[in-house]
Amino acid sequence: MQYIMLPYYMNQIRTYLLIIILSGLSLSSFSQSAAETAAYQKTVQQRAVKIVGKLGITDSAAAIRVRDIIAVHYSELNTIYTKRDSGKLSPANADSAVSRLHRPFLAKLAADLNADQIVQVKDGLTYGVLPITYTAYQDMLPQLSTEQKNQILIWLTEAREQAMDAESSEKKHGWFKKYKGRINNYLSAAGIDMKKEGEAWQERIRARAKK
Repeated sequence: MQYIMLPYYMNQIRTYLLIIILSGLSLSSFSQSAAETAAYQKTVQQRAVKIVGKLGITDSAAAIRVRDIIAVHYSELNTIYTKRDSGKLSPANADSAVSRLHRPFLAKLAADLNADQIVQVKDGLTYGVLPITYTAYQDMLPQLSTEQKNQILIWLTEAREQAMDAESSEKKHGWFKKYKGRINNYLSAAGIDMKKEGEAWQERIRARAKK
């Protein structure tokens, strides 16, 4: 029986190899793809661990759940952007798919995290640009009114909501750059000379460094 069945299996193997060859693929491409996927999964897992490590979660099971939620979110976004770049999804459909991930992702986090911790996750996904930028504006412009500070924070928060689902560091920073332009225009319209204030701020920073 074994001798009879062997040619059948050999024919099946030849058929699969022929399909691979005719489709323009190779065995090495499958290995490479698997290796790339494994490497990416390791990277997003490390990113998620880094973010979770700053949340102060005392329940180890909850920490693992949050880690996995963040890692999966990274992977789902990557899948969408990969399909868009390969032409399998139009840019508009890709944007819609990304938007549909946003609220469910935050809802999953809310099962184990409080509001402050969710904000920390958002900052972790966006390299802490919001608090850094908000602090910088206040340091550069100590004369800002409460209303102006609130408006700056509103726009930076909007930028973070967009940036947290962006596909790369460059695109994440791009969202903040866009909103900082809006903020600078708003402050300039209020009579603040942003160029002059920026130069004066740099002088103060250098003076502090010398102390």
